[in-house]
Amino acid sequence: MVAFPGRPAGRRVGVGRVAMPSGLGPVDGAMVRPHGGTLPLRVGTRGSPLALWQTREFLGLITRFCPVLRDAKAFEEHAITTSGDRIQDRRLAEIGGKGLFAKEIHEALLDGRVDFAVHSLKDLETELPPGVVLACTLKREDARDALILGAGCEAPVDPAHPFDCLPRGALIGTSSARRQAQLLHARPDLHIGTMRGNVQTRLAKLHAGEVSASLLAIAGLNRLGLDREADVVLDPAVMLPAACQGIVGVTVRAQDEALCELLSAIEDPRARAVSSAERALLAALDGSCRTPIGGHAEVLPGGGLRLTGLVARADGSFLRRSTLEGRLGDAVVLGRELGACLRRDSPADVFC
Repeated sequence: MVAFPGRPAGRRVGVGRVAMPSGLGPVDGAMVRPHGGTLPLRVGTRGSPLALWQTREFLGLITRFCPVLRDAKAFEEHAITTSGDRIQDRRLAEIGGKGLFAKEIHEALLDGRVDFAVHSLKDLETELPPGVVLACTLKREDARDALILGAGCEAPVDPAHPFDCLPRGALIGTSSARRQAQLLHARPDLHIGTMRGNVQTRLAKLHAGEVSASLLAIAGLNRLGLDREADVVLDPAVMLPAACQGIVGVTVRAQDEALCELLSAIEDPRARAVSSAERALLAALDGSCRTPIGGHAEVLPGGGLRLTGLVARADGSFLRRSTLEGRLGDAVVLGRELGACLRRDSPADVFC
């Protein structure tokens, strides 16, 4: 039995590591080399309804693969308010970037207050703090964005030309530089108003008439049972998603080998491949919240990988989109190569 580092003494339980298959098929649940740890294991998460849904979905998966944990009260949720949650009146780029949604959670992880942390992977910085590793990625939900219309917008919407329904000069609520750039590239007459907060808060502002329309990830709407709010789900050819949108990632302390082995049970190989490519693309572009960047990878029927990336100016006056295909096992290399191509073909001011 091996104790998880960084934890005080407590109840211990033996669990098994589930072997991962060599291909992309589902995990078969075969139990192999036993290991153990101190219970309860403490799960760090943001406190929004979506974050809690994702955490409970993760815990449901892991207890199904490790039945011994199911009835052992093996997990405790710990909701942590992050800097990104507290500061709602400014864009993320103005206050430090996406890492602010994980900063306090990873501080709790490193000092032993929690044992692992559940995140929307698109909110994680590409370079994790020393001592923290991405141990697990879960099956991707729909990666696309959804357009949500307020009063005064024309419906039904033509999916091929979804932004045609927006009135000239309409105010669109979003805090995403990526969404803003693609919107303004297609419709320079539109105006953008900063809209932050959780899914329910943004929808409430839209319904109150503060903006004419907004965009949200359909993954979050699906998970919260709010997919009816989406007037149209946008094809990636119209609105390229954010890198890792729709993927849940789990981080642990780097030295917690037992937890890493346990989490390998529920790793989704496709999610790992596409997220590796998309995060490598971001890293190659040195992307921050200030630079509009999109990235979306797909596993092809023959086992290859197609990665599309996008960079733009926030005002939409420049937008470059490129695609590369390669082998599944070369996901990181593919991301780096595409990032280098986009950087080479874009004006230097895009990355300032």
